[in-house]
Amino acid sequence: MDAREAALLTLNTCQRQGGWSDGALKKQLAAGGLEGREAALATQLCFGVVQNQLLLDFYLSKFSNIPLRRMESKVVQALRLGLYQMLFLSRIPQSAAVNSSVELTRTHCKNPRAPGMVNAILRSLQRNLNQLPTIPQNDPAEYLSILYSHPVWLVEELLPLLGSEGTAEYLQANNSQPPITAMVNTTKATTQQVAQLLAEQGVEVASHPWLEDCLILNKTGNLERLDAYQQGLFYVQDPASRLMALASGAAPGMRVLDVCAAPGGKSFAAAIQMENQGEVISCDLHPHKKKLIQAGADRLGLSIIKPMTADGKVRREEWVSAFDLVLVDAPCSGLGVIRKKPDIRYKDPEPLADLPQVQEAILENAAGYVKTGGVLMYSTCTIVPRENGEIVAAFLKKHPEFVREAFILPGPAGEVSEGEITLWPQVHQTDGFFICKLRKVGETP
Repeated sequence: MDAREAALLTLNTCQRQGGWSDGALKKQLAAGGLEGREAALATQLCFGVVQNQLLLDFYLSKFSNIPLRRMESKVVQALRLGLYQMLFLSRIPQSAAVNSSVELTRTHCKNPRAPGMVNAILRSLQRNLNQLPTIPQNDPAEYLSILYSHPVWLVEELLPLLGSEGTAEYLQANNSQPPITAMVNTTKATTQQVAQLLAEQGVEVASHPWLEDCLILNKTGNLERLDAYQQGLFYVQDPASRLMALASGAAPGMRVLDVCAAPGGKSFAAAIQMENQGEVISCDLHPHKKKLIQAGADRLGLSIIKPMTADGKVRREEWVSAFDLVLVDAPCSGLGVIRKKPDIRYKDPEPLADLPQVQEAILENAAGYVKTGGVLMYSTCTIVPRENGEIVAAFLKKHPEFVREAFILPGPAGEVSEGEITLWPQVHQTDGFFICKLRKVGETP
């Protein structure tokens, strides 16, 4: 098995079974024994096709007499892979891109005519790469949807928020490759020590331009095999999540509750910020997630983290007014992490309509656990107001004992005087993320 075959099989599995491309690809790479350059190429091909699927399909449909929806799934994926390589991977000869897709079709597709069809469509595209059909611009949302391969419904939501130029920049950022950012476990080592150990194992290491104790990694290979990882000297986390911990003011000796904790990154950030002094109770609804959090805490040596299985919507009397800091990283649509999970954009938007009710219920319940004078943090990894600012505004109408509190963040975010901020990849170079800090200034009415 080579990189192209792994990508084809992964894409086919995701389309037929509705799985996530990152998880499916990981299994496929392991099954095929692919590592190094081949694994990197398979990843680039798989993610690249998903990130540009609507654009690829637009061009393919112009050069095919048969609608894509009537073709065998693997034939469609072979066409997408071939065209993606021709449009976006200049180092790969166009003839090789065509030939490899034809061979994949011959190996994996049932229809004996399929290889000839794939060859004809891709050869025709190859001859016309400098004069491809123009995407219609009469409908701005549809134009941006095709150009950047995001659903029209999402583009229509973004245009009033960001305008045409800002929306285009956001969609383009979602199709970029985010860096691997490692947060140093300063309870075990200094950032300099961790950087040196990683470099000794051949990892390219750079300091993050504005976030302290954060390293940008390249050429990691299998990251979990690195000595620094196995010794618990760092964990991988986007700067946005770390900024939430910084804004919270978590400090040594506090009692902290992380209501929706899995896989544990915000609990880890809080515990490190607390210098492993105090208590962090890390909860998740699903029992298997408790083991995941515990394994991460054990690897990092963060003994103050106590994982629990708990429903964030169900009140626990023993926790009422018991915590200095309560973190609510609510379940959300995930629209801020499309650059890391590109297939989020193609999921059915209907179930998203119920999310605000869940978010409101969790925030309402979690508020009861905050001591007077304590802090309640609300965050999501999405960028739409109905899951962010509108949730907070509705909560504050019912809870005058809480007020938004200003905070200061490093980097482009700077001073957040209103007490809440939406981070954007094209502006802040982070995941799309919402952070709000609420201080409990009085007793619950």
